[in-house]
Amino acid sequence: MSAIGLRSVRRRFLHSDAHPSLALSRLSLLALLVAFAGASAAGIAVPFEAQMVVYLVGMVALNLPHGGYEHFENLRQRRPSFRWRYVAAYLALIAGFVALLLAAPVAGVALAIGVAMAKGGLGGLSVLDATSGTDHLQTRPQRLLAAGVRGGAVMLVPLVFHPGTFRTFSALMVGLVEPGGLAPYAEHFGTTRALAAGGYGLALAAHVGLGYVRGGGRSWLVDAGESLLLASYFAVVPVLVAVGLYFPFWYSARQVARTVTVGDDDVGDPEWDLVGDSRVALRAWGVLVVGAFATFAVLAAVYWLVPNPLGNSGLLPGAVAFWSVFISVVALPHVVIGSLLDTERGIWYVP
Repeated sequence: MSAIGLRSVRRRFLHSDAHPSLALSRLSLLALLVAFAGASAAGIAVPFEAQMVVYLVGMVALNLPHGGYEHFENLRQRRPSFRWRYVAAYLALIAGFVALLLAAPVAGVALAIGVAMAKGGLGGLSVLDATSGTDHLQTRPQRLLAAGVRGGAVMLVPLVFHPGTFRTFSALMVGLVEPGGLAPYAEHFGTTRALAAGGYGLALAAHVGLGYVRGGGRSWLVDAGESLLLASYFAVVPVLVAVGLYFPFWYSARQVARTVTVGDDDVGDPEWDLVGDSRVALRAWGVLVVGAFATFAVLAAVYWLVPNPLGNSGLLPGAVAFWSVFISVVALPHVVIGSLLDTERGIWYVP
């Protein structure tokens, strides 16, 4: 059998949802859902300060390193000319996002919310492609609907079920640049919430129903179950805890499963592999260190540029607001450059 044939057989064999990281992601969200539902029924509330700490630990300590690893994996078998163009485009998009935030902070925060949805939705769809399959998603609009449902759970469901916290931190995020800048839009919050509830509910029902009609089977069952789990999780778990633990326990864990499933048997350019010789550990360490310093430099630049880096609030809420904006700034090119424009092999590559 040829090498290509062997790779094809291997991919078909690995094309399943049996990877331990997938089970871990489902069990993690289900356990949190049950725990917080039980606590709510018993009248037990998690202190708000503790929620903010959980958010920061989950987003900074647990999730950020995985975002850098995705770029490392994407670039490690690319020619130097591609890498330089990639980095240049990445920095240009970061600069554009910061410029928008400074000029129109409400629009910048709206974009930040959209980025979180796009990352969760598109990244989640790529996991389905590589693991349980997407046979039930037969058209491009249907695939976009699937991504919208998964990504919408991250922001639209908390907007509906946790409006106070969502509104408070949206105002703080805008306040990094313009304190009180969200106030003129406050009278429309109820309408926005109602539209989000109706729109997301219809999208979820259409996604599950259409998937069943178009194919059903195991791929549909997995997708429908996970979509309902995500919606329930973000409806029940307090938004700061839900978002803070979603990215490390769901997004990152599932991308590990996708990476292992895809493997290294795809088409690359070994001549330019960053870690393709006997100095693998040293070179990999060096690349990750450079990436860490680059991320810190962007963080410092954003902190210096925004007029009120803590939103004129206390340390914990200010840090949550600042990090939410900063992580969206670096995640925009993560999605646009690393995935949508990199059609050859992006951060969510599936052969």
